[in-house]
Amino acid sequence: MKTADIKACVFDAYGTLFDVHSAVNSLAEKVGPSHAALSAQWRTKQLEYTWLRSLMGQYVDFWQVTGDALDYAMDAFNLKDEALHGELMQAYLSLETFPEVKEILTLLKRCGIPTAILTNGSDVMIDTAVKSSGLESLIDHKISVDSLSIYKPDPRVYQLAVDAMNVPAENIAFQSSNAWDASGAATFGMQVAWINRYAQPAERLPGKPVAEFKDLNGLPGLVGVC
Repeated sequence: MKTADIKACVFDAYGTLFDVHSAVNSLAEKVGPSHAALSAQWRTKQLEYTWLRSLMGQYVDFWQVTGDALDYAMDAFNLKDEALHGELMQAYLSLETFPEVKEILTLLKRCGIPTAILTNGSDVMIDTAVKSSGLESLIDHKISVDSLSIYKPDPRVYQLAVDAMNVPAENIAFQSSNAWDASGAATFGMQVAWINRYAQPAERLPGKPVAEFKDLNGLPGLVGVC
């Protein structure tokens, strides 16, 4: 299946390009047997805090949100270790990419399709992640919500990508592993591929993706460059 008139590809960062669980996995022995559950709790609370702070009008950047969420998760698992907290936060700055990411971005670059990351992450977080993973030459725009002081899925966030790339929403292929983010971008008017890495059920929300893939390997066919 190929979508019509795709002129740019925009990617969510965390969970889509970068494996958010790789931070805890890299320190699994130090965290202990609850490492997988702690990582899941950390991610859940991180997302909850972005939504709640947006609704409350109490924005802080994603680095603080991430630290606050880790505080909660470690407390929930009775881990009182400031040094470990610091190590986990540092590990979050250099998350691993999923296996296919570099190959797919390289293909898009070779085919002349502009690319961007549109992320809740702060400028420093996303700059560091892109650099540590060797994606610098493959990403044309790194767009953070910091300039708006509100998080996804506020429609103004998706407008940032339209403005940065000078491409109408309907001509942008947006990729996210987060179903709520996919819904937000689709509602805004982008052509969305939901990268359903964990075989989750569809959200009961407005805005439907034009495609659903288990990873990014389906994207070239969608945009017509395979």
